[in-house]
Amino acid sequence: MTPRLKELFFKEIQPSLKSQFGFKNLYMSPKIEKIVLNMGLGLDGNDSKILKSCEEDMAKITGQKPVVTKFKKSVANFKTRKGSNAGLKVTLRKNKMYEFLDRLVNIALPRIKDFRGLSDKGFDKFGNYTFGVKEHIIFPEVSFDRADKVRGLDIVIVISSKSKDYSYALLEKLNFPFIKKGDN
Repeated sequence: MTPRLKELFFKEIQPSLKSQFGFKNLYMSPKIEKIVLNMGLGLDGNDSKILKSCEEDMAKITGQKPVVTKFKKSVANFKTRKGSNAGLKVTLRKNKMYEFLDRLVNIALPRIKDFRGLSDKGFDKFGNYTFGVKEHIIFPEVSFDRADKVRGLDIVIVISSKSKDYSYALLEKLNFPFIKKGDN
């Protein structure tokens, strides 16, 4: 069964983006290629119990087992050793990506306390969008009582697009809650 958001994208959003920007064909319009979630653990990465609980939480959030990332360099000021655990990373593609995006926009983001919207300054020069979430417990899959510590997540949405404007239009049509100009 195809995800609801994927169907919506191919039937309505992609044709409307084509007409909005005057693309010659449907495939020139921007589309989401992948979503990367990253959870940095820092010094807690060496504790196998904490690493395992964070791994379970990330697996519940994404529906996919995370990869443990390692430090590339030893830095004395940050108390890191080369090769020790740094954090967790998950790359979502295809159907899982659309399902996660649907849950993120419609369920998780509205659960953030004092949420006013996402900043439009998170776009890089290639049109990819990056933002951070301070609490991983905003996802309903994670039990608030079971979580030992509230951790943050970085979410990177990789978009095949020529500019920031195209990416912004795509995410706006996917109901991303951006802060409107003039709202404080």
